[in-house]
Amino acid sequence: MQRTQRSLTARLLGPQNRNLWFWVFVGPFAIGLALFTYVPLAWSVYLSFFDAHNTVSPTHFVGLDNYLSMLGDSAFTSSLWTFVVFTLFIVPATYALALGLALAVNRLRFAQAFFRSVFFLPAACSYVVAALVWKLSIFNGVRFGLANTVLGWFGGDQTAWLSTTHPPWYWLVIVTVRLWLQAGFYMILFLAGLQRVPIQLYEAAAVDGARAGWQTFRHITFPALRATSVAVVLLLVINAFQAFDEFYNLLSDSRGYPPYARPPLVYLYYTALGQGQNLGLGSAGAVILALIVAVVTVAQARWFGLGRKEA
Repeated sequence: MQRTQRSLTARLLGPQNRNLWFWVFVGPFAIGLALFTYVPLAWSVYLSFFDAHNTVSPTHFVGLDNYLSMLGDSAFTSSLWTFVVFTLFIVPATYALALGLALAVNRLRFAQAFFRSVFFLPAACSYVVAALVWKLSIFNGVRFGLANTVLGWFGGDQTAWLSTTHPPWYWLVIVTVRLWLQAGFYMILFLAGLQRVPIQLYEAAAVDGARAGWQTFRHITFPALRATSVAVVLLLVINAFQAFDEFYNLLSDSRGYPPYARPPLVYLYYTALGQGQNLGLGSAGAVILALIVAVVTVAQARWFGLGRKEA
């Protein structure tokens, strides 16, 4: 009996107590992840089936009514279209800029680390701070804003960038601030991919008569970056779904949030934490949004063949 207990204890602890030390170091983080991430997620799913006004402990079960209400709410479906428009702007722009920066930095023969750090630095900036700089300094609607000052040099009229809807100049503000914040991060991913391309491929191409530049990029560099490109596009789409800080801090004011350019998270914020504080309805919307993100991510992964073995 004692031998069995010692054998079980030794199996649980592992050789040289490796299992024990593993849980000593990982256990606190696992507990924190469960308490502050998985438990709130599970409780949000639970709330979505109840009438939860101003409470997180509901008792009135409503089934799928919250989901049907969200799907039938034109404001919620409009917020999803806002995400689609934002994605169509930000994903290609960020992809092209990040890839261009990576190609330029990778060709440098000196000060490469300096320029890599300079382009990456905005990724460490707070989205809230960047949005306020864009709103109050660069795209301020008065003549003292940088954008209006530059327009004035060329005889242009002052523009209320964030309140003009025809044409929708607010998209220029939203897209440029997100582009500035995240292009450097994805540049680092592309740089890592470029450094994995074997130099022998370029040497063989040169021997075969391939010209340096567009021809080499099209037939060697870009195909070699396929896995990196797929990962970048997936991350860009997911991050676009999670857009909140720049929209909220750019467009909201003392009067509230305008009816245009309202992404899903901003709409859910006002639904769950606004005047009505309908946590059940907001939770249902969050679950719907999470399912959309999951479906889009899986569809993209299968479309690009992520994880598929090379023939």
